[in-house]
Amino acid sequence: MACIIRPGFLQTGLTYQQGRQPVSLIAIGILFTAGFLSGVVNAIAGGGTFLTFGAMTMLGVPPISANATSSIAQFPGYITSTWAYMADIKLMWRGAIAFAVISAIGALAGALILLSLDNVAFGALVPWLLLAATALFAAGPWLRPKKLAERAPDAPASLAGRVVQFFTSIYGGFFGAGMGVMMLATLGLTEGGDYHRLNALKNLLSIVIAAIAIAVFASGGVVAWTYAAIMVPGVALGGYAGVWTARRVPQGIVRALVVAVGLFLAFYYFTKG
Repeated sequence: MACIIRPGFLQTGLTYQQGRQPVSLIAIGILFTAGFLSGVVNAIAGGGTFLTFGAMTMLGVPPISANATSSIAQFPGYITSTWAYMADIKLMWRGAIAFAVISAIGALAGALILLSLDNVAFGALVPWLLLAATALFAAGPWLRPKKLAERAPDAPASLAGRVVQFFTSIYGGFFGAGMGVMMLATLGLTEGGDYHRLNALKNLLSIVIAAIAIAVFASGGVVAWTYAAIMVPGVALGGYAGVWTARRVPQGIVRALVVAVGLFLAFYYFTKG
């Protein structure tokens, strides 16, 4: 059984034109479920991009388009998380603005680098990127400094923090998986402050990076909009359910599952091509 709500992909360089090819209800179910589970694991431990990116590429979406569309699917979660931390962000708005400007520039560079590649070149990088992101995600609990430096909430952004964030945002604009873990680690090392200050800043910068990347990807014609429309409600519901799940499932179990998915996808792409 099929439902005519999906784009077919006709490759023309980097652009994928949306046709009127039907998609099976099974594929719709896979995309929605991937979005839902992505929202759940993002709410608990992060790493949901592995699920949305993996589901799309296994359904035949070219890797660059899957990467771009996954950025859109994750975007609502960044907004709601940032809104929840708005009181913390107001206390550090000067430093946050400096980081946001730097992140926008880095994300623009990363997204443009991605669009300069073709799917073959990017596909060859995917398993290595997945391995690196999986290793980073697995090491996340050990990357945070044991004792965070005391820092006033309204302290300006440090020079070291700005430089490191620039390179982190390039990675975020280019690929994005593991970006949140990377930012928590680097902001903790260069900025200090308590966990909630770091997490609030990380969520805000994730919005900036994703927004710039999405604008570039949309203008480049590589977004599978209907796939995004299927996954976004799942991500939103998963994010809500993740709060309930977080109270009952240990983070270690969720983290182990995300790492297993990352390793499986890396192995899949290594053997595939």
